[in-house]
Amino acid sequence: MPEKINHNRRRFVGTAAMTLAGAQFALAMSAEAQQDMENTPDTQTSKTGRNASFASLKQIEAGLLNIGYAESGPTDGRPVILLHGWPYDIYSFVDVAPLLVSAGYRVIVPYLRGYGPTRFLSNATLRNGQPSAIASDMIALMDALKIEKAVVAGFDWGARTANIMAALWPERCSAMVSVSGYLISNQQAGAMPLPPAAELQWWYQFYFATERGRVGYDKYRHDFAKLIWQLGSPKWRFDDATFERSAEALDNSDHVAIVVHNYRWRLGLADGELKYDQLEKRLAQGPRISVPTITMEGDANGAPHPEPSSYAKMFSGMYSHRNIIGGIGHNLPQEAPRAFAQAMVEVSRQT
Repeated sequence: MPEKINHNRRRFVGTAAMTLAGAQFALAMSAEAQQDMENTPDTQTSKTGRNASFASLKQIEAGLLNIGYAESGPTDGRPVILLHGWPYDIYSFVDVAPLLVSAGYRVIVPYLRGYGPTRFLSNATLRNGQPSAIASDMIALMDALKIEKAVVAGFDWGARTANIMAALWPERCSAMVSVSGYLISNQQAGAMPLPPAAELQWWYQFYFATERGRVGYDKYRHDFAKLIWQLGSPKWRFDDATFERSAEALDNSDHVAIVVHNYRWRLGLADGELKYDQLEKRLAQGPRISVPTITMEGDANGAPHPEPSSYAKMFSGMYSHRNIIGGIGHNLPQEAPRAFAQAMVEVSRQT
């Protein structure tokens, strides 16, 4: 989940007008899709979304992994890659994908390492959850799919991954949508204590630092995930079927190892791999992101997240921020799919 960032940075006033975004989005959509959007509420107003599944689930060998992913839309459409967080999965985008397909995009939604059908090719590979490794996986996926450039977007771990891709490989990212803004961090920053109220929000990070936490998460991973969903999105009334559909992805045999390593690495309690050291050194410098970017935040996000004013200066290219109202929590793409899709279309029009 997103790192807490110093809130004493300069304030940025960059909230985009949703009416303008809606107009641009409407221009990109087919008439049928536009009518469908106008007549259908975003999913936060109902227990389940409109779509139960993806049209196509595929597997491909990419880098260290055999990656499971959903794909939809024309093969010659402009590629977009949608990245989920913890403890969620590709179904966070099940209602976003059809909207983007209707606008002509080729939509790729991968399971991150440790989720769903994604598996390591070798049993000997370290089950490494450090952020630069996950971002490297996505570059390998683009290589395997022969995608030169893509619009990248995500929330939670997915936003962090998209940020790293855009910062380190800007030539591969044409634009970005990032929920909760700029999430690039490093172990040195993670070692700095936060005020007590902020530390309390990271209770699970400290739990995972213990052997009791590892065993407990392994034993109760579904119950744990459901609690995180409820805390992160306190006003989202998802039903059991919606949760269980995504919770199946947590049954991956590498899931616990990846999650625990990720949070222990952030606290400096676990080593990464030497091959990612140069990437981590670059990330530790807090690189600015030059690709066109829209950041988003829900008005009811219960998870740790930075204030928009704290990260605006980290984007040096075309940039705007929008707050999404209506009780929208941490899983913004699934709770407000139309707003997320609108941002995707608008930012992609900047390139």
